[in-house]
Amino acid sequence: MNRLSFAGLVATALFTFASSATAQVPTADLRLYTLDCGTLALDDMGLFSDTGEHSGESGVMAVPCFLVRHGDEWLLWDTGLGDRLAAVPGGVHQLGGQWTVRRTLAGQLQEMGLRPADIDYVALSHTHADHSGNVDLFPDATWLTDPAELAAARALPAPLGVDPELLKPLDTAKIRPVHGDMDVFGDGSVLILKTPGHTAGHKSLLIRLPRSGPVLLTGDLYHTRENRAYRRVPGPNVDRADTLAYFDRFEGVAAHESARVIIQHSTEDVAALPSPPSWLD
Repeated sequence: MNRLSFAGLVATALFTFASSATAQVPTADLRLYTLDCGTLALDDMGLFSDTGEHSGESGVMAVPCFLVRHGDEWLLWDTGLGDRLAAVPGGVHQLGGQWTVRRTLAGQLQEMGLRPADIDYVALSHTHADHSGNVDLFPDATWLTDPAELAAARALPAPLGVDPELLKPLDTAKIRPVHGDMDVFGDGSVLILKTPGHTAGHKSLLIRLPRSGPVLLTGDLYHTRENRAYRRVPGPNVDRADTLAYFDRFEGVAAHESARVIIQHSTEDVAALPSPPSWLD
């Protein structure tokens, strides 16, 4: 059996967890908020396809964070570019692009009547710097983290896209390991889904909203609508076979759930979401 077919079998087997959780009916108030956690203006989009389609193209990517309210509990999904960049007019140029933060994550939480200490859980889709810029804001939270992702991020030299300084607070954080999938609140309403390939322990998120219907947040499984439509694999991904297998796994979940897919770096997808104080429920 070749590696790709084995990865596909693993992806199919894991799908049973997401399916089985539908039997439970969540009773807590469930809401999804979209926060503005920065913008990436990239000099060359070529790295988002290892077959050359985007070489030499510039592009702009959204960097949202997502806040899930589940009754009296809060889950933050990804932490953005980092509030420190808000103090730099026009942002900074690094890793092949201009990183800009117009509104701090802490400030947006405050506008919602929340403090960082009110966030019960934080989960990163993965540990790249554009998703982990505000790890230090949440020392009291429980971190839902794949051990394989943390181990890879702590390797020396640091992997491309990882800033070890941003991740240092996780050395002393309260961590709840995510081995594969996780039913965050135990009622089937919010599921962390295993989707490796971009990084070793990459995750996506399924939120089963009672009125809006299921929503799937991609993390960086896909970066653009073109990545999804044409199954384009970014060159820096750590495992091409896993990426393709978990494209299939993700699309299987999306079809089974009839879910709305939000490609997190897509400016179009993010612009179509309500901004606080509005939400999806």
